[in-house]
Amino acid sequence: MPNHWLFKTEPSVYSFQQLQKDKKTVWDGVANNLALKNLKDIKKGDLVFIYHTGDEKAAVGVAKALGGAYPDPSKNDPKLLVVDVEAGKPLAKPVTLAEVKAHPKLKNFDLVRNSRLSIMKVTDEQWEIMEGMGNSK
Repeated sequence: MPNHWLFKTEPSVYSFQQLQKDKKTVWDGVANNLALKNLKDIKKGDLVFIYHTGDEKAAVGVAKALGGAYPDPSKNDPKLLVVDVEAGKPLAKPVTLAEVKAHPKLKNFDLVRNSRLSIMKVTDEQWEIMEGMGNSK
């Protein structure tokens, strides 16, 4: 059973639509220690919500990890990690931060509690709830 994650990105820097066009990418630019610790735990086949920050503040699509994290080849610091991801499907409708905050079973989700974190674990229950919210018309 794959683990679940949420990766944040500023859509003007790298959007889910760009990931779909590219088909896959190296997810880099993570510097926060807790986010790096989370990145280290990602395994091949894990599923990832791609969350747009900025004005959107919404989960917009799903991606899949192609392998575990490894040191960023463009940096000279073994602590800075990257992971390869491939585009999955967009959510039928974005799941906004406001919707997440309003859901009683998501109040302990890191997206609500630790909103600055760029890479976060998503429990199976949180994944099912958000996936349901994103795939309902």
